[in-house]
Amino acid sequence: MDISAPALAKLRERGAQVALGQVTALPFSDSAFDLVCALDIIEHVEDDDGALSELSRVARDGATLMISMPLHPSRWTSFDDFVGHKRRYEPARLIAKIEQHHLVVERSAVFGMQPPSSRLVDIGMWWLLHHREQAMWWYNRAFMPLGLRLQKDLSLVPGMIATAEVDEILLVCRRAVR
Repeated sequence: MDISAPALAKLRERGAQVALGQVTALPFSDSAFDLVCALDIIEHVEDDDGALSELSRVARDGATLMISMPLHPSRWTSFDDFVGHKRRYEPARLIAKIEQHHLVVERSAVFGMQPPSSRLVDIGMWWLLHHREQAMWWYNRAFMPLGLRLQKDLSLVPGMIATAEVDEILLVCRRAVR
């Protein structure tokens, strides 16, 4: 499921079953899935409650939902603007929002690649804004592969992790019984 017809065409060419649409109006029946993944999505839509409502709607009772979200509005950077984030979440507010949509956090983990310094983000953003093609070449061929090699393994723990030093979180939730 995506909003990009070209991306879906490439996936379809490789044998994937795809659907064009918005996360706030999923073209699936109620209780259609045992597993729903929404990684790096919710923070990009205006109506995050509509998106969470739809994700919960298409999940069967007891289904697993995997959701990632950036935390701490005070840590907003120019990168958030550049990639189209609409918000970052305060952890307590995020848990309350998740629960409003009949989801229970079962496990969580630090997610994404958090640079050790916001200065690195500033430098990267300058390159993206002033030398986009070169910046993307370096990002795709050097920085992303290096970042993936250096990234810590995903370490899921029961319940909610301590979030004070966490920039982005992965939540593994269970859809409550209706």
